[in-house]
Amino acid sequence: MSNRKKVWFEDAERKLDPGLVEQLRNSRKVDQNETSNNEIPLIVYLKKDCERGKKDNLLKVCNIDSHNNLHRELRSINAMKGYLTPDRIQQIKDHEAVDRIFYDRIVTAFLDIASEQTGATNVQEQLGLTGKGVTIAVIDTGVHAHDDLTDPTNRIIAFQDFINGESEPYDDNGHGTHCAGDAAGNGSLSNGKYIGPAPEASIVGLKVLDEQGSGRLSTIIEGLEWCVDHKEEHNIRIISLSLGAPAYESFRDDPLSLAAQSAWHQGIVVCAAAGNDGPAASTISTPAIDPFVITVGSTDDKNTLERTDDGIADYSSRGPTIDKLIKPDVYAPGTNIISLLAPGSVLESQIPEMVIDENYIQLSGTSMATPICAGIIALMLEANPNLSPNDIKSILKATSHPTLDDIWGYIEAKSAVEMAKNYQRQNSAEVVQES
Repeated sequence: MSNRKKVWFEDAERKLDPGLVEQLRNSRKVDQNETSNNEIPLIVYLKKDCERGKKDNLLKVCNIDSHNNLHRELRSINAMKGYLTPDRIQQIKDHEAVDRIFYDRIVTAFLDIASEQTGATNVQEQLGLTGKGVTIAVIDTGVHAHDDLTDPTNRIIAFQDFINGESEPYDDNGHGTHCAGDAAGNGSLSNGKYIGPAPEASIVGLKVLDEQGSGRLSTIIEGLEWCVDHKEEHNIRIISLSLGAPAYESFRDDPLSLAAQSAWHQGIVVCAAAGNDGPAASTISTPAIDPFVITVGSTDDKNTLERTDDGIADYSSRGPTIDKLIKPDVYAPGTNIISLLAPGSVLESQIPEMVIDENYIQLSGTSMATPICAGIIALMLEANPNLSPNDIKSILKATSHPTLDDIWGYIEAKSAVEMAKNYQRQNSAEVVQES
């Protein structure tokens, strides 16, 4: 039996999340004599109903020197973000204002015929719906002002850069631009060949991931909070999240999951990529683990219009979640999807063989399936603006085709939009009867 005395962070119980304990352990291994200068990015949950004086005292303790900085509030999860040294973390872990401390983990982006496959083309042609008047917020690596988003009118109605502070739309990675096109590209430079489900929807681009497609949990949370703050100004009805991180905690404690859930409760439909860690079970990432948000898995349509040969893509993450919840909620095409190219981006230089007709690029992943789902939701909201996020999710699941070997099925745009319109008529009839 070992007589080794536990290090302070190994004996902190739930005060420190497992990811932070691992970072502290690694920091100690690197240099036991200089850990006080090794700042660690983190998120500090405050206790509920924390008094202002206690919070101020915490900030005073944390911001005493240049190596420690707790500065930005994450109000949706009642927390603060910043950088602290191991010594300072040890000092504040039992502070009367602190509930729990999380490592601010790295979040990464998850790396043709899709609109016809989902039935979105039928909706456009037969029902005349294009997503017009609905805004999709793409929280990702940014968005390039591609002609398919700006011609004949500029549908990028807002852009916010949390990485470099730029004011004009750009995308140095390329992932976010592809996702924006997956949802709302109008095929301007391809004579309509590469068109998204909602070719007249508006786009808000939020750059929360850097040139290499990575960022911190706290930055994604700030992006989600920005969407809530500007929801009415830009009519943001949908958030598309083609990003994530491994889930180590229950959705009840996970910072990104809670922030996404908060946006959902503010009336914004949140679509989150399941992740690309399949086919192993229990690989759903955060924030897709949250029971409220719409978790999107990816299919491989074998590049045919028939659904009989389709299947769940091997890379698409499988459930159950860390909380044993059934996920994904719905599946959409995500394999070999051709969408918008951001010129000069990292993706263009890394995979030039995937560039199509100079203005497009072919990618695969649940990253692509998620904005395709978001585009279909834009059609539903154009058909019936009164639908709540819960309504949208119920309709998508009820109308999905059970063609896949999973609990839920393949998204089907026309059935979903028709049910959305019928829902409106049912509500109208009920109002007349009651009056």
